[in-house]
Amino acid sequence: MGLVTSKGELEHYDGLIRIVDESGKIVADNIDPRRYSDYIGEAAEKWSYMKFPYYKPLGYPKGVYRVGPLARLNIASRCGTPLADEELREFKRWSKNGVVQNIMFYHYARLIEILYCMEKVNEFLSEPEIYSDNVQAKASVNRYEGVGIIEAPRGTLIHHYKVNRYGLVEWANLIVATEHNNLAFNIAITQVAKKYLSGGRLNEGLLNRVEAVIRALDPCFSCATHVGGLNSLTVELYNPDGKLIDKIGV
Repeated sequence: MGLVTSKGELEHYDGLIRIVDESGKIVADNIDPRRYSDYIGEAAEKWSYMKFPYYKPLGYPKGVYRVGPLARLNIASRCGTPLADEELREFKRWSKNGVVQNIMFYHYARLIEILYCMEKVNEFLSEPEIYSDNVQAKASVNRYEGVGIIEAPRGTLIHHYKVNRYGLVEWANLIVATEHNNLAFNIAITQVAKKYLSGGRLNEGLLNRVEAVIRALDPCFSCATHVGGLNSLTVELYNPDGKLIDKIGV
């Protein structure tokens, strides 16, 4: 899931929501950001401080989806700048039905986005209006509810606010990039555990592979949970009876 222009091009700031399934089919397109809640539900689990957004038509937890650089390149028909479009065509060679699934390709996608942004900066600097002295605007309360959606480096940010006539916030809902990817995190780590965990013991190699998956998605757990100062990674192993049998961390 991510934002695209009306032409289906890569967009970070002022676009429409597009959702593509694992087969490359566009299942939702040209969605007004104000209608995000028609498509995105928000679940909660007792064992986590993060919420679990999901694609409503598939329900929870089946409606898992991803955001961020990999998602943006998977949903975009093109980037819209020449060098980035050339790299996007090369990137798509690693896809199946136009969708690159491998989580490690988040890093590749980031490089293409950097190139795209450099090209766009050059375009903006070529526009005379960019040097205009009309740079300040005064704002006041002109409506009592608003939704803003942009693409940050980590992925889609949704901010939804309701204010009173004095401009004071009375209700707010945020879905940050790390929360969008929450279900995907758990699936990816489960896949790592199934492939590399054996013998009822944890090892450094398993820890490294879990961390590689997490870093590819580039989470900010402080943003998602408002918890700070907990930077270590700890993996705990429990038996079917719920007894802790091994623990490893950094």
